[in-house]
Amino acid sequence: MPQTRRKLLHTAGLLSLGLAAGCLGDAGGGGSGDEPTETTTSPDDTSTETPTDTTTEAPDDTTDMPDDTTTDDSSGTDSPDASTISLASVDSAPDIPLEPAVEVTKAEATQDHPPQVEVTLSNTSGSVVEAGEGRDIFFQHVSDETNELTFLPAGKEYPADPGCWRLTESLFVTQEYRMEQFDPDESRSKTVDLYGMPKKDGGCLPVGEYRFETTISIGEMDGSEGDKTDVQWGFSVTLE
Repeated sequence: MPQTRRKLLHTAGLLSLGLAAGCLGDAGGGGSGDEPTETTTSPDDTSTETPTDTTTEAPDDTTDMPDDTTTDDSSGTDSPDASTISLASVDSAPDIPLEPAVEVTKAEATQDHPPQVEVTLSNTSGSVVEAGEGRDIFFQHVSDETNELTFLPAGKEYPADPGCWRLTESLFVTQEYRMEQFDPDESRSKTVDLYGMPKKDGGCLPVGEYRFETTISIGEMDGSEGDKTDVQWGFSVTLE
């Protein structure tokens, strides 16, 4: 073969190898170029936000509560306390020579004294009159018809709380019959204080109307039993 033809074949072979090498190079270097990086965008966070606590606060209790007006009434039957006395009624004078009368001398009960009345007996005859029993005719130690109250001789100390004037214990009275002598036209007065009888949980002086009554026995100084006259006389008081 001529030399010139061999050179041409040799050159063509080299060119073919070069082209092949170029193709192989392109195929292997595809990843070395600056290709844009794909950016993945996260979707918006659509998570539901926890709602604000809108629980309605309970309104204040504006209901007016009534005042505590419970009355201490342990027995359930006690009357309200009284402080003033007045005469509600007085019996007419009996048909005897000794005329009784009564008037209020201390109407108000205070810390210093209980209510007080004065009983007066007047001899309307021209003779000496003897009357008994000496304490009863002046309403000393005489109780009302309900045994709730009693009159006691004024000016003495008794077991009772000042201002309340209910006896805290029973009194012992001597059993004796006394006679009082009244000269012609003589009048005699004695005062008696009003107290409540001893009573458990009885309060002080009760409100209401109360009647007091006593027996007046009249006789002449020289008279016998047959000459004596007994009469009932009394009066009612109101406490308020």
